[in-house]
Amino acid sequence: MNDSHASGLRLRDVKKTFRQGARALDVLSGVDLWVRKGEMVALVGPSGAGKSTLLHIAGLLEGPDSGEIEIDGRATLGLPDDERTALRSQTIGFVYQYHHLLPEFSALENVVLPQMIAGQSRSKAAERGRQLLGVVGLSERAQHRPAELSGGEQQRVAIVRALANRPSVLLADEPTGNLDPHTADDVFDLLINVVRNAKLAAVIATHNYNLAKRMDRILRLEEGGIVEGL
Repeated sequence: MNDSHASGLRLRDVKKTFRQGARALDVLSGVDLWVRKGEMVALVGPSGAGKSTLLHIAGLLEGPDSGEIEIDGRATLGLPDDERTALRSQTIGFVYQYHHLLPEFSALENVVLPQMIAGQSRSKAAERGRQLLGVVGLSERAQHRPAELSGGEQQRVAIVRALANRPSVLLADEPTGNLDPHTADDVFDLLINVVRNAKLAAVIATHNYNLAKRMDRILRLEEGGIVEGL
Protein backbone atom coordinates (compact mmCIF):
# COMPACT_ATOMS: atom_id res chain seq x y z
CA MET A 1 0.00 0.00 0.00
CA ASN A 2 1.91 2.96 -1.34
CA ASP A 3 -0.91 5.50 -1.15
CA SER A 4 -0.74 8.46 1.18
CA HIS A 5 -1.81 8.12 4.78
CA ALA A 6 -5.08 9.88 3.94
CA SER A 7 -6.15 7.44 1.22
CA GLY A 8 -9.12 5.13 1.45
CA LEU A 9 -12.00 5.14 3.91
CA ARG A 10 -11.71 6.32 7.50
CA LEU A 11 -14.29 6.50 10.29
CA ARG A 12 -13.36 8.39 13.43
CA ASP A 13 -15.28 7.86 16.69
CA VAL A 14 -18.59 7.28 14.88
CA LYS A 15 -21.62 6.98 17.13
CA LYS A 16 -25.23 6.17 16.27
CA THR A 17 -28.18 5.70 18.62
CA PHE A 18 -31.71 4.67 17.70
CA ARG A 19 -34.68 5.27 19.96
CA GLN A 20 -37.47 2.76 20.54
CA GLY A 21 -40.00 4.65 22.60
CA ALA A 22 -38.24 5.65 25.81
CA ARG A 23 -35.38 3.20 25.19
CA ALA A 24 -32.12 4.28 23.58
CA LEU A 25 -30.26 1.63 21.57
CA ASP A 26 -26.58 2.42 21.04
CA VAL A 27 -25.85 0.69 17.72
CA LEU A 28 -22.43 2.28 17.15
CA SER A 29 -20.62 3.56 20.22
CA GLY A 30 -17.41 5.11 18.95
CA VAL A 31 -16.34 3.12 15.89
CA ASP A 32 -12.85 3.77 14.49
CA LEU A 33 -12.13 2.19 11.13
CA TRP A 34 -9.48 2.73 8.47
CA VAL A 35 -9.46 0.80 5.21
CA ARG A 36 -6.67 1.69 2.82
CA LYS A 37 -6.86 1.50 -0.96
CA GLY A 38 -6.34 -2.01 -2.23
CA GLU A 39 -7.40 -3.49 1.11
CA MET A 40 -10.37 -5.81 1.53
CA VAL A 41 -11.87 -5.95 5.01
CA ALA A 42 -14.56 -8.38 6.22
CA LEU A 43 -17.19 -7.01 8.59
CA VAL A 44 -18.81 -9.78 10.64
CA GLY A 45 -21.20 -9.96 13.55
CA PRO A 46 -24.65 -11.29 14.43
CA SER A 47 -27.79 -10.01 12.77
CA GLY A 48 -28.84 -6.75 14.39
CA ALA A 49 -25.30 -5.84 15.46
CA GLY A 50 -25.32 -2.76 13.21
CA LYS A 51 -23.34 -3.90 10.15
CA SER A 52 -25.79 -2.40 7.67
CA THR A 53 -26.01 0.82 9.69
CA LEU A 54 -22.21 1.11 9.66
CA LEU A 55 -22.11 0.58 5.90
CA HIS A 56 -24.86 3.15 5.33
CA ILE A 57 -22.95 5.70 7.40
CA ALA A 58 -19.64 4.87 5.71
CA GLY A 59 -21.38 5.27 2.35
CA LEU A 60 -22.85 8.68 3.25
CA LEU A 61 -26.39 7.32 2.98
CA GLU A 62 -27.06 8.03 6.64
CA GLY A 63 -25.53 10.49 9.05
CA PRO A 64 -23.94 9.54 12.38
CA ASP A 65 -24.92 11.25 15.62
CA SER A 66 -21.27 12.23 16.01
CA GLY A 67 -17.87 11.39 14.57
CA GLU A 68 -16.37 11.85 11.14
CA ILE A 69 -16.25 9.96 7.83
CA GLU A 70 -13.31 10.69 5.57
CA ILE A 71 -13.04 9.64 1.93
CA ASP A 72 -9.45 9.91 0.64
CA GLY A 73 -8.70 12.39 3.40
CA ARG A 74 -11.75 14.56 2.78
CA ALA A 75 -14.01 15.13 5.79
CA THR A 76 -17.67 14.71 4.87
CA LEU A 77 -19.78 15.42 7.94
CA GLY A 78 -20.09 19.15 7.38
CA LEU A 79 -20.74 19.00 3.65
CA PRO A 80 -24.03 20.31 2.25
CA ASP A 81 -26.43 17.61 1.03
CA ASP A 82 -25.71 18.25 -2.66
CA GLU A 83 -21.95 17.92 -2.13
CA ARG A 84 -22.40 14.73 -0.11
CA THR A 85 -24.59 13.30 -2.87
CA ALA A 86 -22.05 14.19 -5.53
CA LEU A 87 -19.18 12.76 -3.49
CA ARG A 88 -21.12 9.56 -2.89
CA SER A 89 -21.89 9.04 -6.57
CA GLN A 90 -18.30 9.79 -7.61
CA THR A 91 -16.32 7.90 -4.98
CA ILE A 92 -18.44 5.11 -3.47
CA GLY A 93 -19.77 1.92 -5.05
CA PHE A 94 -22.44 -0.22 -3.36
CA VAL A 95 -23.25 -3.92 -3.76
CA TYR A 96 -26.14 -5.48 -1.86
CA GLN A 97 -27.34 -9.02 -1.15
CA TYR A 98 -30.24 -8.46 -3.54
CA HIS A 99 -28.90 -6.93 -6.72
CA HIS A 100 -31.61 -4.21 -7.02
CA LEU A 101 -31.22 -4.07 -10.80
CA LEU A 102 -33.93 -2.14 -12.64
CA PRO A 103 -36.05 -4.93 -14.15
CA GLU A 104 -37.24 -3.01 -17.21
CA PHE A 105 -33.70 -2.23 -18.39
CA SER A 106 -31.02 -4.46 -19.90
CA ALA A 107 -27.79 -5.35 -18.12
CA LEU A 108 -25.97 -2.71 -20.15
CA GLU A 109 -28.58 -0.04 -19.43
CA ASN A 110 -28.33 -0.80 -15.70
CA VAL A 111 -24.62 0.04 -15.92
CA VAL A 112 -25.12 3.07 -18.18
CA LEU A 113 -27.73 4.83 -16.05
CA PRO A 114 -25.62 5.65 -12.95
CA GLN A 115 -22.93 7.07 -15.22
CA MET A 116 -25.42 9.32 -17.00
CA ILE A 117 -26.83 10.47 -13.66
CA ALA A 118 -23.26 11.45 -12.73
CA GLY A 119 -23.00 13.52 -15.92
CA GLN A 120 -21.40 11.14 -18.39
CA SER A 121 -22.58 11.10 -22.01
CA ARG A 122 -24.63 8.12 -23.18
CA SER A 123 -22.00 7.03 -25.69
CA LYS A 124 -19.13 7.15 -23.18
CA ALA A 125 -21.27 5.44 -20.52
CA ALA A 126 -22.21 2.66 -22.95
CA GLU A 127 -18.57 2.22 -23.97
CA ARG A 128 -17.50 1.78 -20.34
CA GLY A 129 -20.50 -0.43 -19.62
CA ARG A 130 -19.64 -2.81 -22.45
CA GLN A 131 -16.01 -2.89 -21.34
CA LEU A 132 -16.92 -3.72 -17.73
CA LEU A 133 -19.46 -6.37 -18.72
CA GLY A 134 -16.76 -7.93 -20.87
CA VAL A 135 -14.41 -8.06 -17.89
CA VAL A 136 -16.94 -10.15 -15.93
CA GLY A 137 -17.76 -12.40 -18.89
CA LEU A 138 -21.17 -10.94 -19.72
CA SER A 139 -20.59 -9.39 -23.15
CA GLU A 140 -23.09 -11.72 -24.76
CA ARG A 141 -25.67 -11.02 -22.04
CA ALA A 142 -25.46 -7.22 -22.21
CA GLN A 143 -28.88 -6.79 -23.83
CA HIS A 144 -30.65 -9.23 -21.52
CA ARG A 145 -32.95 -7.98 -18.79
CA PRO A 146 -32.39 -9.13 -15.19
CA ALA A 147 -35.18 -11.73 -15.35
CA GLU A 148 -33.29 -13.42 -18.20
CA LEU A 149 -30.08 -13.70 -16.16
CA SER A 150 -29.07 -16.21 -13.51
CA GLY A 151 -28.60 -15.09 -9.90
CA GLY A 152 -24.83 -15.06 -10.31
CA GLU A 153 -25.06 -13.10 -13.55
CA GLN A 154 -27.35 -10.54 -11.92
CA GLN A 155 -24.91 -10.06 -9.06
CA ARG A 156 -22.02 -9.65 -11.50
CA VAL A 157 -24.02 -6.88 -13.22
CA ALA A 158 -24.57 -5.30 -9.79
CA ILE A 159 -20.82 -5.35 -9.14
CA VAL A 160 -20.13 -3.80 -12.54
CA ARG A 161 -22.75 -1.13 -11.85
CA ALA A 162 -20.99 -0.32 -8.56
CA LEU A 163 -17.74 0.20 -10.49
CA ALA A 164 -19.23 2.25 -13.31
CA ASN A 165 -18.26 5.67 -11.91
CA ARG A 166 -14.73 4.58 -10.92
CA PRO A 167 -15.18 4.74 -7.14
CA SER A 168 -12.32 4.61 -4.68
CA VAL A 169 -14.43 2.87 -2.00
CA LEU A 170 -16.51 -0.29 -2.39
CA LEU A 171 -19.10 -1.25 0.23
CA ALA A 172 -20.89 -4.58 0.01
CA ASP A 173 -23.65 -5.89 2.28
CA GLU A 174 -23.89 -9.70 2.13
CA PRO A 175 -23.09 -9.67 -1.62
CA THR A 176 -23.10 -13.49 -1.85
CA GLY A 177 -25.79 -14.19 0.74
CA ASN A 178 -28.48 -14.94 -1.84
CA LEU A 179 -26.35 -17.30 -3.95
CA ASP A 180 -25.60 -21.00 -3.86
CA PRO A 181 -22.10 -21.89 -2.53
CA HIS A 182 -20.48 -22.46 -5.93
CA THR A 183 -21.88 -19.24 -7.42
CA ALA A 184 -20.99 -17.37 -4.22
CA ASP A 185 -17.36 -18.46 -4.60
CA ASP A 186 -17.29 -17.31 -8.23
CA VAL A 187 -18.78 -13.91 -7.37
CA PHE A 188 -16.39 -13.49 -4.47
CA ASP A 189 -13.41 -14.33 -6.68
CA LEU A 190 -14.61 -11.55 -8.96
CA LEU A 191 -14.87 -9.13 -6.03
CA ILE A 192 -11.31 -9.91 -4.95
CA ASN A 193 -9.99 -9.26 -8.47
CA VAL A 194 -11.96 -6.01 -8.69
CA VAL A 195 -10.63 -4.69 -5.38
CA ARG A 196 -7.03 -5.62 -6.19
CA ASN A 197 -7.00 -4.38 -9.78
CA ALA A 198 -8.80 -1.10 -9.11
CA LYS A 199 -7.06 -0.56 -5.73
CA LEU A 200 -10.34 0.02 -3.94
CA ALA A 201 -10.84 0.37 -0.21
CA ALA A 202 -13.44 -2.36 0.35
CA VAL A 203 -15.62 -3.28 3.32
CA ILE A 204 -17.61 -6.49 2.86
CA ALA A 205 -20.27 -7.40 5.43
CA THR A 206 -20.79 -11.16 5.47
CA HIS A 207 -22.01 -14.09 7.56
CA ASN A 208 -19.81 -16.43 5.52
CA TYR A 209 -16.70 -16.98 7.65
CA ASN A 210 -14.96 -18.98 4.92
CA LEU A 211 -15.14 -15.93 2.66
CA ALA A 212 -14.21 -13.61 5.52
CA LYS A 213 -10.99 -15.55 6.10
CA ARG A 214 -9.92 -14.85 2.51
CA MET A 215 -9.88 -11.09 3.10
CA ASP A 216 -6.99 -8.99 4.43
CA ARG A 217 -8.57 -8.40 7.82
CA ILE A 218 -11.64 -9.47 9.74
CA LEU A 219 -13.42 -6.91 11.91
CA ARG A 220 -16.20 -7.99 14.25
CA LEU A 221 -18.93 -5.56 15.24
CA GLU A 222 -19.74 -6.27 18.87
CA GLU A 223 -21.70 -4.18 21.38
CA GLY A 224 -21.36 -1.11 19.20
CA GLY A 225 -17.60 -1.35 18.74
CA ILE A 226 -15.06 -2.91 16.40
CA VAL A 227 -12.93 -5.88 17.46
CA GLU A 228 -10.21 -7.29 15.21
CA GLY A 229 -10.49 -11.00 14.33
CA LEU A 230 -13.20 -13.62 14.70
